Parts: sequence; C-alpha cells; structure tokens
Amino acid sequence: MAIEIVVPTLGESVSEATVAKWFKAEGDAIAVDEPIVELETDKVTLEVNASAAGTLSKITANEGANVEVGAILGLIGDGAASAKNADKEAPAAKDSAEDAGEKSGENAAEKEDEKPAKKSAGEAKAAPAEKSADSTGDDDSDKLSPAVRKLIDENGLDATQISGTGKDGRLTKGDVLLFLKEGGSAKSAPAADASAPAAESAPRAADAREERVKMTRLRKRIAERLKEAQNTAAMLTTFNEIDMTNVMAARKKFQDSFEKRHGVRLGFMSFFVKACVVALQELPAVNGEIDGDEIVYKNYYDIGVAVGTEQGLVVPVLRDADALSFADVEKGITSLGTRAREGKLGMDELTGGTFTITNGGVYGSLMSTPILNPPQSAILGMHKIDKRPIAVGDSVEIRPMMYVALSYDHRIIDGREAVTFLVRVKECIEDPERILLAI
Repeated sequence: MAIEIVVPTLGESVSEATVAKWFKAEGDAIAVDEPIVELETDKVTLEVNASAAGTLSKITANEGANVEVGAILGLIGDGAASAKNADKEAPAAKDSAEDAGEKSGENAAEKEDEKPAKKSAGEAKAAPAEKSADSTGDDDSDKLSPAVRKLIDENGLDATQISGTGKDGRLTKGDVLLFLKEGGSAKSAPAADASAPAAESAPRAADAREERVKMTRLRKRIAERLKEAQNTAAMLTTFNEIDMTNVMAARKKFQDSFEKRHGVRLGFMSFFVKACVVALQELPAVNGEIDGDEIVYKNYYDIGVAVGTEQGLVVPVLRDADALSFADVEKGITSLGTRAREGKLGMDELTGGTFTITNGGVYGSLMSTPILNPPQSAILGMHKIDKRPIAVGDSVEIRPMMYVALSYDHRIIDGREAVTFLVRVKECIEDPERILLAI
C-alpha cells in the first residue's frame, strides 16, 4: 500500500510552501526518517523525512511548485521497482492545464475542419470570403484552442495580426508567444485602458549576458515585508555615536576567562542586547506595536538579531533577553546564527520579536538607515567601529567610534523617546557598569 508524503504543519500564519529540492528521484530506495524533499516557506527552509522505508514511487509536486499544508508531495511504495515505468501512461512532465487545453482544442478544431469539406460547392460559396481585421466572431473563436484564446485575451491581442503555423494556418500557443517575444503589441484600446498594469506588456527580450533566476519564496517575502514597512509606517531614523573605548577594554580584559568558563566568546552584541533592554524598560513605546486603533505595550523583551544568509536576511528571536546573562545571550546568538546559516531554524524561532538589532558593521557599513521589521515599531542599526578624532574635555583624542541608528515608527514613538533611547544605549555602552546596575 502506498504511503503519502504530505506537507507538514509549517507554523503559525504559514499555510503554503514551495518545493525547493527533491533529494530522491522516482524509483529510488528510501530509508525511514531519511530526508526526501526540501520545502521553502517565506520564513524557513525545512526538510520532509520519510515516515516509512520503501521506494519513491511517484512525485506529485515537482520542484518549484507551490503547495499547501496537507498537500500530497509524492508516494512511497513497497519494493524497489521504479515508478518511472509504472507511470508511463501518464504524461511524463504533467503538462499544464493550458497545454492540455490547447491540445484538445486543436484536435477539436481539426475535426471541425473535416466537416466543411463535405459541404456542397454552393454552400461553400455562401460563406464569407474574408473577415474584417477586427473580427472576433464565434467562427474565429472556434478555430482557437482554449489556451490560445486565453493568451490572446489576457494580452489584448488581435488574432488576425498573428501568423499561424498550425494545420491550415491555425494559431498555436507558440505562435502567440513568439509574437509577444518579437515585440508584438496589443490592438488599439480605448483611452480608459491607458492605466492598465504594465505587467501585461510584452516581456523584455532576454540578453545573452544576463542570467534570470526565479526569486525564492524567502526573498519574495522579505521584499513584501520591507515594502509593507515603508507603506504603512511613518518611518524616521535618528542617529548617535558611541565611544567604544571602555567596552572594548572590558572585552579584552575578560575575554579569555569568559571563554574558558562559558565556552563561548564575549562579543559586542551581548553588550548591545543588554543595553537595549535597559533602554526598552525605560521607554516602553519603543518595545510596542500598533494593532488597529490600539497600542500594544509589551512587558517582555524578545530581541530579534538579524542574520545574513545565502538565502536572504532572517531575524531569529532571542526570548526573554532581560532574564539572560551575558553568557546566555552570547550562546543564544551563536546558536541562532549557526542554525540560520544552515537553514535549520524552527518557525517559532523567527516569530514574535518585540525589537530588532541589525549589525551592518560586520560588512563594513559606516552608517545606514535600517528598515522596520513589522509589526515591530523600532530597529537599532549597529555599524563599523572606526577610529576618529574626538574632543575629550579640552583635548582631541583618537577613539574607536561607532555610529548607531534607530529607525522608528513615528505614529507610536515620538522624537523625544527615540533620541532618549539612543542616549541610554550610548550611556550603557560607554559605561558598561550601568548595564549590571540597570541605571
């Protein structure tokens, strides 16, 4: 009896995924709990393991297909017989509904063509010899397959302007696509159609020097969320600079003993996470969000830490950061970062953050304006540590300085709160004892 391979529960608010990669081909043997297919959601990439041993008898969702939770991805059968042979009667590549419709339409049209041949010469003379250029009557529609008719209607084309290569000069789907590729345009339309979406225009011709790669679901989701933040929030950014002298000295002094005791290196991120918690506790609006016509103030501190991966930017969440020690913060960040780059984060680790920190300094960024991570209302941007001349008292000294930026939603956070937040972070980093004393 065949066992179905189904799309597992993907997490809160995620109902669809894309089949990213099949690790097995039809006919391959499968062991219990062996990864057989990789799914990609707008947040994480996850593997689906075999629930039983056997043979991958059939793949029902090919790579690139969008599937919903509970959908069947394939079948696991008994034995090692190749499913490729068992499936010969079915279309090998599962032609799309449009292609199937085109074939059936062309077959039907061919049969219809056989009928007029039996008519008398008198009847043939009674038929119109030629149709007007703009004619889209029922006779023309009957000669077009469903797929061709759909393509012509969607692009607003005039079928009489396209040369057909099918039987008896009939139009095929390939003829229409070639017409579009060569710059064919839609027939004249009323002025009211001038605002039609540009997406319906003919695709730009491919260039041999270009490479087209389909956007991953994660990349598309990132784009959607970033645009959503710009469209919905009254986003503003304020800046400050931090003298990193004292925190660098503390890090250097305790680095070895800290690593020996806790098994993890002492980094700057733990100082900034703890400094942000101190500032968030004083300024709750920065830790809140807007929900409809209400402001939600959150009395917990789940800090998202942005991590760049090959697939795109992800923001795993460090839960209850206010209750964590420096060592716990460093261990948590290290673990989340490693699993993010390996694509092994769980959905629960990527949702529910209250505030985000992003460090462009690791890539050499001197200054930037980070974009909000909806529905959060603020995000802190760290940057490159750069030695600059700074006035200290009445003298000028060379100090390691870092620009920091706070992007915030002005609908919920006022300028006073945003500036005060950065000042508190600056004070905690420049005088690390403040973090331990929570002042």
